[in-house]
Amino acid sequence: MIRELKYLMVFILFLLIQKSFSQPVVKENSENKLSFEEFLGYVKKHHPLIKQAQLTLGIGEANALKARGGFDPKIEVDYDRKKFKNTEYYDQLNATFKIPTWYGVEFKANFEENTGQFLNPNLSVPAGGLYSAGISFSVAQGFLINERMAALKKARFFNKQVKADRDLLVNNLIFEASKAYFKWLKASNEQLIYSNFLDNARNRFKAVKRSVEVGDKAAIDSIEAKITLQNRKLNLEAATLKLRKAALFASNYLWLNEIPLELEAGVQPVKPDIKSLETLLLSSGIEDVSAVLDKHPKLLSYEAKINSLEIDKKLKKNKLLPKIDLQYNFLTPEIDQFTAFNTANYKAFANFSFPIFLRKERGDLRLATLKLQDVNFERTAALLSISNKVTGANAAIASLSKQNAIISEVVKNYKTLVQAEERKFDFGESSLFLINTREQKLIDAQLKANELAVKQLTALTKLFNATGQANF
Repeated sequence: MIRELKYLMVFILFLLIQKSFSQPVVKENSENKLSFEEFLGYVKKHHPLIKQAQLTLGIGEANALKARGGFDPKIEVDYDRKKFKNTEYYDQLNATFKIPTWYGVEFKANFEENTGQFLNPNLSVPAGGLYSAGISFSVAQGFLINERMAALKKARFFNKQVKADRDLLVNNLIFEASKAYFKWLKASNEQLIYSNFLDNARNRFKAVKRSVEVGDKAAIDSIEAKITLQNRKLNLEAATLKLRKAALFASNYLWLNEIPLELEAGVQPVKPDIKSLETLLLSSGIEDVSAVLDKHPKLLSYEAKINSLEIDKKLKKNKLLPKIDLQYNFLTPEIDQFTAFNTANYKAFANFSFPIFLRKERGDLRLATLKLQDVNFERTAALLSISNKVTGANAAIASLSKQNAIISEVVKNYKTLVQAEERKFDFGESSLFLINTREQKLIDAQLKANELAVKQLTALTKLFNATGQANF
């Protein structure tokens, strides 16, 4: 008895472990339905690309922090000492505190203390050391714009660019996920259509078979009814396979806590209401193309990139100027009083350089100009493409709304024809061939209605995608 209990406990433990490591599935509620809103909820909250999109903002902020570091105050300490055979050749200490500012101006405070028997004479300072305070700046090249200024300005534009790129990534993800859901919805409706007509064919076959048995119908009618039943089974089997593949494709967008989910075979999609979908995707009444273009993330990304390249061009243009660096420092051996600094004691420095042909600088400027022109051309093409996409999406929505209204009437009329043909068949005034022909037309019409309904839903998501919104 104890051994059997042990075996039972081991078996139960095995089942629990197997269940804990099994792949999770989405089974939303007792009705086995997953609405479009719930589907997008999973995508927006748990999909890895959404989290990856958030990382891009961190990259932009880190890049801006790095650029601001070029203006951080800096402390530098240099210490050099040489002693050989009990002789101190030199002992040099140089400590500097620098404060860089915006227009290439740098404030500097310095302390020097140098001793030694073989010290360079120009390094001689008073016994207590020598203090200095001064300023260094560039007169021509590097005054109005320099590497530090350009890096910080470009970092700000880069931050705007990554935000726009983040919105584009999220927008495309929601668009692709929506298409996958509607593909699943279309396949589900197709399976339901073929399932309903399979039931009709099965019931008709049973009725014809009974009529043949009692002699009311010819035997050939039962064969025709059976062929129709078999064709309906084939259609349903193909639709079931298509549905499963569409469900698996939609599962690619379902995640939970970094674990991929899988839709169960019994879970069904729910066709969203047009008004609800417009509200969910914020795509209602988007007809003013100029308003869309003003805030489209792709164009904002191009704008930020263009601004960054313009800064780069200004920097390259500034390199054509001569390089003139000036430095002036007040000197004093006493630091207790501010008045100790005066113009009688100073140290000055000047540096001038200028390439004669400027070939490197002119080449860099030409490259920067060409890059700027290239991005401007891209932006112009993107602007036209987005404008046409928004206009085309609005036209498709209006047209598909009319087509859906027409196909609804077509389906209704085909149903009337099939019902009339069935009544005539019951009275012996028609044949199975005519019924099957009418019914096939009805099947085709319902499939077309399903296709147009999904196209209308997809058109709304295309408008959402064309506007570049990041609804998350």
